[in-house]
Amino acid sequence: MFRSLQFFNYRIWFIGAIVSNIGTWMQRTAQDWLVYDILTERDAAAMGIVMALQLGPQLLMAPWSGLIADRFDRRKILMATQLSMALLGLGLGLMVIAQVAELWHVYAFALALGIVSSVDAPARQTFVSELVRDDFLPNAVALNSTSFNLARMVGPAVAGVLTVAVGPGWVFLVNAATFAALIAALLAIRDSELRVLPRAPKGKGKIREGFRYVRHRPDLMVVMWAIFIIGTFGLNFAIYIAGMARTEFGGHAGDFGLLSSVMAVGSVAGALLSARRERPRLRYVFGASALFAVTCTAAALMPNAWLFGATLVLVGVSSLTIMTSANAYVQTTTDPVMRGRVMALYMAIFMGGTPLGAPFVGFISNLFGPRWGLGVAAISGVVAASIGLIWAWRARRLRFEYDRAAGRGLRIVYLPQRSGSQNSPLNG
Repeated sequence: MFRSLQFFNYRIWFIGAIVSNIGTWMQRTAQDWLVYDILTERDAAAMGIVMALQLGPQLLMAPWSGLIADRFDRRKILMATQLSMALLGLGLGLMVIAQVAELWHVYAFALALGIVSSVDAPARQTFVSELVRDDFLPNAVALNSTSFNLARMVGPAVAGVLTVAVGPGWVFLVNAATFAALIAALLAIRDSELRVLPRAPKGKGKIREGFRYVRHRPDLMVVMWAIFIIGTFGLNFAIYIAGMARTEFGGHAGDFGLLSSVMAVGSVAGALLSARRERPRLRYVFGASALFAVTCTAAALMPNAWLFGATLVLVGVSSLTIMTSANAYVQTTTDPVMRGRVMALYMAIFMGGTPLGAPFVGFISNLFGPRWGLGVAAISGVVAASIGLIWAWRARRLRFEYDRAAGRGLRIVYLPQRSGSQNSPLNG
């Protein structure tokens, strides 16, 4: 489960990432509460706008940010982006502490952070392939998700307590300080142990080349369609949890942070289960999408915060299985020279759909209540699972059999992967 930690460079990266991710989740939680309960009157749509501004640039800048990750030194890119995000957190924190921050200031900082993150994301996703061998890459990707969600267990809970005790501005300052851990890790990485991977050569048409590569890989296309649906309408957890905690159960910032951390328990479990698997398979993506639909429906029906929190654990398991399996599949089946551009497109589709989905889900939550917002998430899981099932059926890799003689009844049969094929619909 933890086999990638045997590599010194990955081990240093993993430690630095945990610290930095804790700060990131602290800021996200404090920022969401600042918008939802301090700068507005519990306006879920305003939260959706912040999420849209923060994630929208990934959709618009994906072709260029992916090419940057394929062409330039990824470690230097990450040094620049981490320092920029630290300065943004520091600036917003000082404004909030000075009590001069208004809603439009948060919008502006969210947009600036989104622009920096759009360059950071593909470089961060693909840098791990320089830290471990290809046969360790699925495990390393899963452990990255574990790191991210271990931080999500700690960060929101700490942020909730600090927001109540000293206000959200100080949380932003703590986040700015945590970026030092990842910058230090990047400086400590041993150059001699970094893998040298091919870079995209200079020349025209390199961005179009990335689009053509994905277009001619139907397995990648179906993954990205499913991830777009889930990412756009399903993974707006800040809106769902804030609405349920405050509007349905009458809680405060501490309850919001605690529920966010409880969900992260399931996310860590999902990431660790993925780390145990030697190969990513598409069946996990689409099966987990169906489970996501079921668990979101159950969460929407829970009568109190305790049962809602317990159900969030299962939501976390299913959502992280989707994300980790899809991410590892895309990375491990993509040519190294194309990996930055393909992962930029993947992250743009995954995160960039939020500018469309978050305001819509916020509007639904305002109009009908947060339980109906969770209903939108459940529908997204049904649609994503259906996309995978229909595609696998049409690609003749899945069929239904009825064995009357043996008395086994109807069963689903996955045809074996063809020899040498990397893009079997369910990958075996």
